[in-house]
Amino acid sequence: MIVDSHCHAWRYWPYEPPVPDPYSRAAVEQLLFEMDECGVEEAVLVAARIDHNPDNNDYVQYCVRRFPDRLYQFADVDCMWTPTYHTPGAAERLDQAVTTYNLRGFTHYVEADDDGSWFISDGGQAFFRTAARLNQIVSIHLPVHLQPALRRLAEQFPETPFVCHHMAYPVTAEGPGGPALKEILTSAARANVHIKLSGFHYVAPVGWDYPHAESAFIVRALYEHFGPERLHWGSDYPVVRWAMTYRQALEVIRTHCSAIIPAGDMERVLGGSLHDLLQKHGMLA
Repeated sequence: MIVDSHCHAWRYWPYEPPVPDPYSRAAVEQLLFEMDECGVEEAVLVAARIDHNPDNNDYVQYCVRRFPDRLYQFADVDCMWTPTYHTPGAAERLDQAVTTYNLRGFTHYVEADDDGSWFISDGGQAFFRTAARLNQIVSIHLPVHLQPALRRLAEQFPETPFVCHHMAYPVTAEGPGGPALKEILTSAARANVHIKLSGFHYVAPVGWDYPHAESAFIVRALYEHFGPERLHWGSDYPVVRWAMTYRQALEVIRTHCSAIIPAGDMERVLGGSLHDLLQKHGMLA
């Protein structure tokens, strides 16, 4: 089974530069076509209420209701582009989102220059206590300098999975001993910290330089520290299209990292471990 841990769908293309097909480029039908072509059975839709898409949580819910056997929703709760980002009432907004969308997971995007103080504030602590109480998977976009804050949260809430986007943003140019990768690998000591094997186009010097052989050391290090049960392949579709096709986003792991990840473990990374995590948190029947 192959499960995409990180993809999106929007009513309207949200990024610059403008595209000639803004109403169809990010539509869920495009995603499902790519999934079918590549043999991907299921996917987690990570909502993002950006630019022209303030209703993206509702659109993603609509998609999931249309294709309940294929798609699962992680709603956008107080992400960095929302006016409620790190403002009072976050716990209540999370509780409401879980009820409204019947969530088992949500996403929270953190600003690049965030100092991490919110995570230990009364509001932040209440937010993550609510996530733990409601048995949520936390899908988190986190600047690498906040990995220590993530480790503190993971220690506080050991039953809550924290799943970092896009390999947690290591830096290929820093090499195997680089400080970003070292910080990420330190977080492997917390058993509830997971990593999405996605986003080569963000961590490499040249985002479209498929198959990203110069970043293979990152995959090797993540595999050696986190293992197949805490690594989850993701495409970042349709955003990834500026750098790779959907198939390339899959094959960069399945084919080009096959010498790093053995076949049995590769099956887990490509979907088995994520499927089990979703099932554990009640997202699957």
